[in-house]
Amino acid sequence: MSLIEVRNLRKSFGRLEVLRGVNLDVEEGERIAIIGGSGCGKSVFLRSLELLETPDDGQIFIDGEEITARGADVNSIRRKMGMVYQKFYLFSHMNVMDNLCLAPVKLLGLSRAEAEAQAMDWLSKVGLTAKSHAMPGNLSGGQQQRIAICRSLMMKPKVLLFDEPTSALDPTMVGEVLAMIRMLTKHNMTMLIVTHEMNFAREVANRVLFFADGGIYEEGTPAEIFDAPKREKTIAFIRKLKYFAYEITSRDFDLMALHGGVRVFAEKYGLGSKLAYRLELCCEELIYEVLAGSYGSGEQDVNITVDISYSEADGKTVLDLTSGGKEFNPFENEDDDVHLGVMVLRKVAGGNVAYSFADGMNRINIVL
Repeated sequence: MSLIEVRNLRKSFGRLEVLRGVNLDVEEGERIAIIGGSGCGKSVFLRSLELLETPDDGQIFIDGEEITARGADVNSIRRKMGMVYQKFYLFSHMNVMDNLCLAPVKLLGLSRAEAEAQAMDWLSKVGLTAKSHAMPGNLSGGQQQRIAICRSLMMKPKVLLFDEPTSALDPTMVGEVLAMIRMLTKHNMTMLIVTHEMNFAREVANRVLFFADGGIYEEGTPAEIFDAPKREKTIAFIRKLKYFAYEITSRDFDLMALHGGVRVFAEKYGLGSKLAYRLELCCEELIYEVLAGSYGSGEQDVNITVDISYSEADGKTVLDLTSGGKEFNPFENEDDDVHLGVMVLRKVAGGNVAYSFADGMNRINIVL
């Protein structure tokens, strides 16, 4: 039995589906790094494990107990997990020792003396015994985060969840927190770590999950993910391609928001106004061609994703459009009797167009 089992986990915010049927098994002692772009669902997934976000569907088992079951003792199951957030959330009116001892005394039934002895043990491990009676406001950010990790460890969790634990820190303080997490690996602590520190993920993790498209897009050992990624978006992320994505779930989508996003993306990375205009034009014409060809006129709900990537290495800009609906290639008709939109796309894209249909999804690739 795995320490954590996740089955078909789904979570949406309005029409935005963030997690689309995620499945995962975590074994005791595993150290899993979760990476991916902003908004890909990494933190939502982690928070869902403790039901800090309520899943729309699916099951989560922690050490054999289903936390998502109706009538489950959620608080009891949560105690098997320790959560470390981006911000430290220490009680500002309590000193370090009080912060560390409060939960073990109230929830685990430890005496104050027992809790203090354990607290001093952890503080000695992280080099902060001299701060045992300091107030949080008198500590550096790195010190506060180390205390926050100690506070989680005081509850003797079976697994630690880290939600970008260094993102709120000054760069000079990142190293001390990462050093503490490295220390925990020597204690065989099971950890899931959402992080943007790629070198750290490579060093500490024994499995890496790359999140995209609403779930685990690719997974493997650090060597497999960082040195030899197989799937396109993983490759783009690892090679630090610049990336823009836009999802369309309704015919009544906001075209101006799409144009604005493309324009900001182009300006941010210096693509120039001419290329920005070509991207906007290709996006617009391609979307309306697919809406007309892949979906019936009465269908309001659609599934279209527009991805734009730009490589600083070779200056190449690529537009990918994926769509559900019926199989439809807007470029297959070579006759003159084609839509104006297709004529525009052919002119703007030249011959750099590819189409495929697999697993019920249309994919159109244009290199500009």
